[in-house]
Amino acid sequence: MYGHVNNVVYYSWFDTAVNALLIERGALDIHQGQTIGFVVETQCNYFAPIAFPQTVEAGIRVAQAGRSSVRYEIALFAEGADTAAAQGHFVHVYVDRATHRPVPLPEALQRVVDSLKA
Repeated sequence: MYGHVNNVVYYSWFDTAVNALLIERGALDIHQGQTIGFVVETQCNYFAPIAFPQTVEAGIRVAQAGRSSVRYEIALFAEGADTAAAQGHFVHVYVDRATHRPVPLPEALQRVVDSLKA
């Protein structure tokens, strides 16, 4: 209605970009993995509108990693754009799937996190 994608969609793109990267790199199994990530904090700044059906590209880096948590920073770009349309972050706390208690980052996840550190 306003000619741009609703702001709530950006958060979905953040989540999709990070989880897709972790799945592709073998660090996350969303169906059978013993460790899952809970989003405990999120934030987004908007700089330019993205309109449907534009293709969106994401850049991801890790700003901070603890024993069981990771702060991912994400920038979203309209395809081919040099400047971000939005940027923000979210924090995952990694927990045991059954108990929902925090656990140390699994080795495969730690490798990916290390490769994305700013």
